[in-house]
Amino acid sequence: MNTYLFAWNPVKYEWHTISECIDALKRGESVKEDWSCASKKVKPGDRAFLSVVGTEPRGIFASGYVASDLFLGKNHRGNMANRVMIEFDVILNPAKESILTLDILNIGNLEKQLWTPQASGISIRPELVEELEALWQDFLQTRNS
Repeated sequence: MNTYLFAWNPVKYEWHTISECIDALKRGESVKEDWSCASKKVKPGDRAFLSVVGTEPRGIFASGYVASDLFLGKNHRGNMANRVMIEFDVILNPAKESILTLDILNIGNLEKQLWTPQASGISIRPELVEELEALWQDFLQTRNS
């Protein structure tokens, strides 16, 4: 399993249903959304993290797993682009909740990864995945206690 970083720029693309998606997850329902993907190596089952780019707060706000093979679909500009379905396990609303911000992500080994990429669906360095997963889980537990 590989791990990928997907980007969301709320200035360029408004996610109108983010609150509904969060509520559905809280009810235990499956939430899948299609997302642009730069990597051609992504496969179903790969881990996915989503980062807010372009506006503060910037950092990781969601996670899940790739739930489809690559397919061509329209991006937010209406152009055809490679996309994948992501099945989310966590979504935080950056406009209303704290997220795992860049100041935390850019400490230690994790600073070797670009957390605000220009392209969505880039590979996260394999040597950083275990540390990222631990940090994400710790962040989620801390914010819920």
